[in-house]
Amino acid sequence: MSENLVLQVDGLCFSYPECGVLDQWSVALPAGLALVRGDESSGKTTLLRLLAGELHPQAGEIVLQGVNPSDAPKAYAQEVFWADPRSGDLDKLTVLGWLDSLPARYPLWDAAALAAHTEGFMLQEHLDKPFYALSTGSKRKVLMAGALACGAPLTLIDEPIGGLDKPSVAYLARALAQVAGQPGRVVVVAHFEALPGVPWGAVVELVR
Repeated sequence: MSENLVLQVDGLCFSYPECGVLDQWSVALPAGLALVRGDESSGKTTLLRLLAGELHPQAGEIVLQGVNPSDAPKAYAQEVFWADPRSGDLDKLTVLGWLDSLPARYPLWDAAALAAHTEGFMLQEHLDKPFYALSTGSKRKVLMAGALACGAPLTLIDEPIGGLDKPSVAYLARALAQVAGQPGRVVVVAHFEALPGVPWGAVVELVR
């Protein structure tokens, strides 16, 4: 891989029993912002789960800064941020409790960035709430605040604006622009269209 290349995917294949999703799919992503764009049921979330190591491909290879999840799953997991906004795994945790757990996992955690995102997404009133008490939009904002502050070499964000109000969408665009220049880090966002004002370094189309 070239010096600036963070993520390399070669020949990825994955299918569910009822349908195929990816067939010999490949991509090479440098540091910066990458948009995975596609219609509903095109496989965007499935791809993120594969990149996160949550699902295992039937064929192909994923390499993140020289680390392959098949060969070194624990080392790979330490380099990836993924929090599925549709999952209920965090329901019993408070927002603050979850956020406080992240610095121990991510060596490049940026506390100042988290403070800025907490203010930018207007999360102060939600910090003591459990996740199950959050609206769809508030939950997404919390997860994205953690994602943007974590510094993980591979940061995965799924359908970022679901349930967000206009000020939060505008703040998200600014926050993504701020992380675009971080060296050695690729932030992969899955969405059906490009968010305006975001300096996408790469746009990947998924077509079913």
